[in-house]
Amino acid sequence: MPEREGGDQALLVEDEQAVRLATTQTLELGGFAVHACGSAEEAKPRLSPDFPGVLVSDVRLPGRSGLDLLQDALACDPEIPVILLTGHGDVGMAVQAMRAGAYDFIEKPFAAEALLEAVKRAQEKRRLVLENRRLKAAWSNDPHMPALIGHSPAIERVRAMIQAVGPTAADVLINGQTGTGKEVVARQLHAASGRKGAFVAINCGALPESVFESEIFGHEAGAFTSAQKRRIGKLEHADGGTVFLDEIESMPLALQVKLLRVLQERRLERLGSNQPIAIDCRVIAASKADLLALSAQGSFREDLYYRIGVVSIDLPRLAERREDIPLLLSHFVQAAATRYQRPPAHWSAAQMAGWQARDWPGNVRELRNFADRLVLGVEHAGLAPGVAQDDSLPQRVDAYERMLIAEALAANQGNVAASADALGVPKKTLYDKLKKYQLATGRAQE
Repeated sequence: MPEREGGDQALLVEDEQAVRLATTQTLELGGFAVHACGSAEEAKPRLSPDFPGVLVSDVRLPGRSGLDLLQDALACDPEIPVILLTGHGDVGMAVQAMRAGAYDFIEKPFAAEALLEAVKRAQEKRRLVLENRRLKAAWSNDPHMPALIGHSPAIERVRAMIQAVGPTAADVLINGQTGTGKEVVARQLHAASGRKGAFVAINCGALPESVFESEIFGHEAGAFTSAQKRRIGKLEHADGGTVFLDEIESMPLALQVKLLRVLQERRLERLGSNQPIAIDCRVIAASKADLLALSAQGSFREDLYYRIGVVSIDLPRLAERREDIPLLLSHFVQAAATRYQRPPAHWSAAQMAGWQARDWPGNVRELRNFADRLVLGVEHAGLAPGVAQDDSLPQRVDAYERMLIAEALAANQGNVAASADALGVPKKTLYDKLKKYQLATGRAQE
């Protein structure tokens, strides 16, 4: 099966042909593109720092072993997920390998579902790692360009619209609730346009009506009492670039008429002047309100709505793209840790599942603020259930650790390997703690 760019991929290393074929089929049925090899020597050249998938290897191979291949993979990129397939007598060796950096091990004979579940978890982890690297690289190249983060169907539709409309001269209306990223999309559209002029953002809701016209259109010296010298307005300043009119629903009706004329003629006159000035700027407007409904109420001009809404982009609420929350939060936490010079915050699978279930009425902006609080340490989990205020520190630590393990097991349906990964501990360590705290996995086997 050919490898697919950006899709789920697995590099399988198994010397027994029958097992190799069966395992390949299992992974392919699970949606993976598989490159199957019979030896470590054959697989090694396919490993690279940008390898997008998961390495699945038998421990015992002719020539170099699966443990040798593990070391090769980790030397190439310490974050390549490696899953080892072991015979019964190799479990001790596999535990040592996990301590050395393997993602997981699965004992033969294994159920197809168990293998597929582990490989899917590993693939998701790899996808997050590579996406975070891509975002960091993009930020390094252009630290002022905010990233459009996520791979949910809703955000992919937005990304496709940016790619399609960005290089054109069409004016765009962005619709979305507060905190959904309207300015991020506007800046992405400007970047895609290739325009060399400035990106000029105007918050229509923050400008007093008394200075609105002067700010947008500019004025000549003496145009009014305090106009002591000429001022270039925002539209003129954006010549050759893009002007972003945020909260355009707040624009006074009288100025909506003037803006409509400028958009139609691509000319403006500064206050106090009769000299028309040609402008070449793209207009991107944004609104958190239904402009068509406002026009029906008489509070927004219908002709302006149709002029700015040549193309409309509707942004999803965060609750409509919950699968993007892990990547978004990881990105915001890394940024906050750099900004505040603090270590990044960590969380359990159970905590993330709870955060993904929230409504997030403030959308991505609320999530970003939440990430700041996590890094600053002002988001407190409180005392674990069953912990008294007068318990000793070791008792509190044990109770809290037991609670976190129980949460991780619940979030992962009792799967020890998945819970160990979520908690960031080796599988063997987690088994020891399960015994210590007398916790049951609720599964007959792993």
